[in-house]
Amino acid sequence: MPVTRGKKPTAGSKIPKLTATKDENQDEGPQVKRSSSPPHGAPKKRPAFLDITNAVGQCLSDFRPNSDGSFRTAHKVQICLPGRKKEAVKKQVKTTSTLSVSANNQANLIKSSSVSSEDTLPEKQKIDAEEKEEEVQKNVAPPVEEAVAATTPAAREVPAHLRKQEIPKEFDIDSENSEDCSMCPEYAKDIFDYLKQREEKFVLSNYMPKQPSLNPEMRAILIDWLVEVQENFELYHETLYLAVKMADHFLSKTPIHREMLQLVGSTAMLIASKFEERSPPCVDDFLYICDDAYKREELISMEANILQALSFDINIPIPYRFLRRYAKCVSAGMDTLTLARYYCEMSLMEMEFVPERGSLLASACLLLALVTKDLGGWSPILQFHSGYETSDLAPVVQKLYEMLLAPPDDKLKAIRNKYSHKVFFEVANLPLVNADILEKALSQ
Repeated sequence: MPVTRGKKPTAGSKIPKLTATKDENQDEGPQVKRSSSPPHGAPKKRPAFLDITNAVGQCLSDFRPNSDGSFRTAHKVQICLPGRKKEAVKKQVKTTSTLSVSANNQANLIKSSSVSSEDTLPEKQKIDAEEKEEEVQKNVAPPVEEAVAATTPAAREVPAHLRKQEIPKEFDIDSENSEDCSMCPEYAKDIFDYLKQREEKFVLSNYMPKQPSLNPEMRAILIDWLVEVQENFELYHETLYLAVKMADHFLSKTPIHREMLQLVGSTAMLIASKFEERSPPCVDDFLYICDDAYKREELISMEANILQALSFDINIPIPYRFLRRYAKCVSAGMDTLTLARYYCEMSLMEMEFVPERGSLLASACLLLALVTKDLGGWSPILQFHSGYETSDLAPVVQKLYEMLLAPPDDKLKAIRNKYSHKVFFEVANLPLVNADILEKALSQ
């Protein structure tokens, strides 16, 4: 109801009453007239909300800890309404009980209650309280010091399979990045060990017999086209490798017609872009590079089919990541690393390398690049981080060498043209190492 605003009261003056005028309340019946100034010596009255807040605050003040750490609270809580504060305070119950917060405080609870009522309780109740106190003391947990002493060093020892592997100083390649948190120096080796374990889940075989409409040449043409897509969109190399892996896994489970092969490759590249890229190309971009041979609904449907075939587990270990890690072990230059990448990318088009694990293929490519650059063979530090010896890599290196010796196909020249550029140190134009030198390096 509207009230008239008066002057701001000064110090020592009384606050005017906020009462309605007679004209405003002539139909509301008699009004209770309240005095805004308290009698002399009496506490000031507060609005209803402040009275409720004060009552709640009083209740919370009763909920305070005892000296033993337990809490006590009033059995009955009453909120004092305006005008009845004094009466409610008189009726408020003062008796409190102790709330136990732990098993150790139960003994103190009974002891304090028995002591406080020692003069008023009958003799029989005193005896019962003492017996109950002794029973609680028996069930109380031992002190922390005894519990710690009872714990043997063997019980606190970390199991062997959970211990962090100690890396010898001569094989430590991550301590130099201790200030760079993005390199994960504390557990970088654990990450690659985990990726190597995950490889066993994604081992493939030659799936072409399951594809009556396809052959290895068609797959090679698809990979060659995906390399051009990766260059035109300026995508990461990880995106290219992951797209090829996903396409192979999908084709190993789902027979398709040859007319749908390009749709599988472009959709796999779309999924890989979403997984790897910061700004992946949109659906319309992939429809455009396919020369509008497919509809938008077909590409989205194929995306769902690929993800379901892979059970939405698309974090497939790729050789490109292992290659970068192993090159760091020997501080290989960018030209040497690029040469190994060229070998690795050429292997994507060959069906015989599909069953090879990514870590093994990356190791073989790096070894062939080191021998070609006359930088030595497979050193102990590479054996430590990769887990492979030279004898494990020799068969894969031989297949890589035979692949590079074969005459180039004029239809499949995207990778050769790519690595013939100065940006990639023109590594595609480098001559191959002599077969005798390679054989000697593999026999060590």
